[in-house]
Amino acid sequence: MASPRLLARFHRRRYPPSTAVSACCPFAPPRSLPLRDCSSAGMSPAKPSTLIRRAACPFTLLTLSLLMLYTATDSIRFLHLPSASLSSSTLVRIFPSYLNNSPSPNPMQHLKEVLGNASMGNNTVILTTLNDAWASTNSVVDLFLKSFMLGDGTHWLLDHLVIIALDEKAYNRCQAVHKHCFSLVTEDVDFQEEAYFMTPNYLKMMWRRIDFLRSVLELGYDFVFTDTDIMWFRDPFPQFFPDADFQIACDHFFGDPDDLNNMPNGGFNYVKSNNRSIAFYKFWYASHETYPGYHDQDVFNKIKFDPLISDIGLKIRFLDTAYFGGLCEPSKDLNLVCTMHANCCYGMDSKLHDLKIMLQDWRAFTSLPPDLKNESVISWRVPQNCSLHSLHHFGSPSPEINVEQEEEN
Repeated sequence: MASPRLLARFHRRRYPPSTAVSACCPFAPPRSLPLRDCSSAGMSPAKPSTLIRRAACPFTLLTLSLLMLYTATDSIRFLHLPSASLSSSTLVRIFPSYLNNSPSPNPMQHLKEVLGNASMGNNTVILTTLNDAWASTNSVVDLFLKSFMLGDGTHWLLDHLVIIALDEKAYNRCQAVHKHCFSLVTEDVDFQEEAYFMTPNYLKMMWRRIDFLRSVLELGYDFVFTDTDIMWFRDPFPQFFPDADFQIACDHFFGDPDDLNNMPNGGFNYVKSNNRSIAFYKFWYASHETYPGYHDQDVFNKIKFDPLISDIGLKIRFLDTAYFGGLCEPSKDLNLVCTMHANCCYGMDSKLHDLKIMLQDWRAFTSLPPDLKNESVISWRVPQNCSLHSLHHFGSPSPEINVEQEEEN
């Protein structure tokens, strides 16, 4: 029987230069020199250092291959797909679907999957938009999500909330704090910075939102759209009108939900998907060319009297500020309030300050015994730093926060 030493020997075997393959390093490229076959005897044993180098070869090449694959994947992670609009009227591009491990490379299919995962049984979703300026830690989005936790019967609604991220950082933050995220960016527009009221970026953000919401309706989904600076304290669905196509909150409510003279606020609305609402959103979006320089809310105020609204049969209802209040017109009774909006407010610092006070007031109210809640012994302490007056001075520096950081639960 051959000795182990003899079996470990090598012999030379010549291969044609075009097909030379190394048996010791199967990943080596072809070369013209004769190579050694590690499986045959006939030569003296290789030195230990040589064997170690040969053994390390496949592992080194495998490591380099994986590194190159990772680098290539990372480099294209946030590249835009080839121009793929949600519709012919949009100028949107959507981050590749593998950002959240979606199996579909198709942007529209990705949107369908996100909406389907978040949908209630009746094809209803809750939508909000988020950019980097409002997405940082301890910023607006944290207070927004916290309100669902502190609200009366609102925690379950988070399962049906989709955060529409307007930039990469907002999308990354969404993935860290929420489970339903969708990436939506506009060509040649950077929404990472705070978009101040009525600035060009603010207007672009508002109109892109209108066009995107029309796309959601076309997919057959009813939605509640909510600005991220709205605190959710109660389930709003019981307060919605069952026969309305389009329901919108108000900066100022005059007592009649059918009165077109109510002053609407586009930051909160409930819309049912049907031919009437889709036609209305198309008309609303197209009207921004008729009224250049106006934001969606101002244009709605102009077109709500248009005969086309009656022609398409759209049923509009305005929501009572007793249930859907804001800093422009706060809900007076905390026993009724569903949502509170930090509207009539300019600047991140002012908004954060008053939102924190708002949450503190709600927590103080919910800690009361039932008999004291019914007596309404607690009312809002806001607005403080926010005011309608501040919107007329949006060129001045915003005030500093002078309220202590709210304690974490």
